[in-house]
Amino acid sequence: MSDPSDRERRDRDEEGLSDLAKGYRGVERYAGAATTLVVAVGGFTAIGYWLDKKFENRVPWFLLAGAVIGMVGGFISFFRTVLGKKRRD
Repeated sequence: MSDPSDRERRDRDEEGLSDLAKGYRGVERYAGAATTLVVAVGGFTAIGYWLDKKFENRVPWFLLAGAVIGMVGGFISFFRTVLGKKRRD
């Protein structure tokens, strides 16, 4: 017996779900991408803040660099997830 295709498996898995649950299932990938973006920006900014305090910098260069690195990395990850999903469908 052959394996069912992804579409058939997805349809079979969603048979017992409510409309709200189906909606959440469609959004879960995008919610994860948004969370990754927020964590990347916040994490790298926090590391930059910590480095500025550690080296007693008067100008927050590490904080700014951390924020920029977090934004670039977070947006790259976000767009790969969002645009990659559309290409596969």
